[in-house]
Amino acid sequence: MPELTSRRGLLFGTAAIGAGALIVGCTSNESSDEPAANDQPAADDKPGKEVTIGFAGPQADHGWLNAINDNAKSRAKKYSDVTLEITEGSNDTAAQIGQIETLINKKVDVLVVLPADGKALTQVGLKAMRAGIPVINLDRIFNTPQAYRCWIGGDNYGMGLNAGHYIGEKLKDKADAKVIELAGLDNLELTKQRTQGFDDALKNYPNIKKVARQAAEFTVESGQAKMAQLLQAQSKFDALWNHDDDQGVGALRAIEQAGRDDFLMVGGAGALSAFQAIKQDDGVLKATVLYPPTMAASAIDLARALGQGKGVGGMAEFEIPASITLYSAVVDKENVDQYMSTGFK
Repeated sequence: MPELTSRRGLLFGTAAIGAGALIVGCTSNESSDEPAANDQPAADDKPGKEVTIGFAGPQADHGWLNAINDNAKSRAKKYSDVTLEITEGSNDTAAQIGQIETLINKKVDVLVVLPADGKALTQVGLKAMRAGIPVINLDRIFNTPQAYRCWIGGDNYGMGLNAGHYIGEKLKDKADAKVIELAGLDNLELTKQRTQGFDDALKNYPNIKKVARQAAEFTVESGQAKMAQLLQAQSKFDALWNHDDDQGVGALRAIEQAGRDDFLMVGGAGALSAFQAIKQDDGVLKATVLYPPTMAASAIDLARALGQGKGVGGMAEFEIPASITLYSAVVDKENVDQYMSTGFK
């Protein structure tokens, strides 16, 4: 999963930045000689000024990252006035810098960048901005706001917080409830943020105690191995929070092999396999907390609006925001059908 330095920006659901939401309604009761705040120009689906958007991201070696690329491509195709210049993607910092510099030299109108390493790519973000090419910084954040015009990304702390509250509400009436945590890579800031959010939520439920935590590596194999260790060490617990649905595939294998079904599990990110398991409702996985790859589609919307000199529908300002933090919704059996089309493989 992507590394992210936490930003407490504006909170939006993923649909709030969608194309259909970029239309401003005119409902003002003010007199016609007074400009209404909600009459500001906003992007919509109608063809406008031609915009060339350069897109650069890391190598799609993870289901979530592949979904990022797919969301960007499919969103761009919806607009007849958008041309998308997309790079192959690389986890090599020097290679990604070179790809972005190529887009700068092509003089694209707007850049959308999901850096393999936000700190290492800050300088090339600054280079684009100084060349007059505004940057939409996607998820992994540059070291300085001077390197981007708008940041949009997920809420790692919010993932943990919402996972903790979901589990807390399920167990609030159970005396001496025990929970465990299958985290991601501990050297990533995002993992620390997810754990902190989870721990903070559990503080609201004095009857619940976290009795074990194991860090995996966001892979199926590591999820299976680390979950097997947790199951061996913990003979009895009531709930599990797993940070990532990809490693959750392995975790579920370990759970099945151990013949355990005496607890509930909450996942993270929003994989299609997790949605399908939640809908089927014949195992321990009952919910997952989103880290939506639809943010890439929203980044294309924002880049288009920026290139056309427009704002965001539903907001009074002439300009797009400087920072947008997506909401980490909890998906369970009650609302899984709504989110099924957004699940990544």
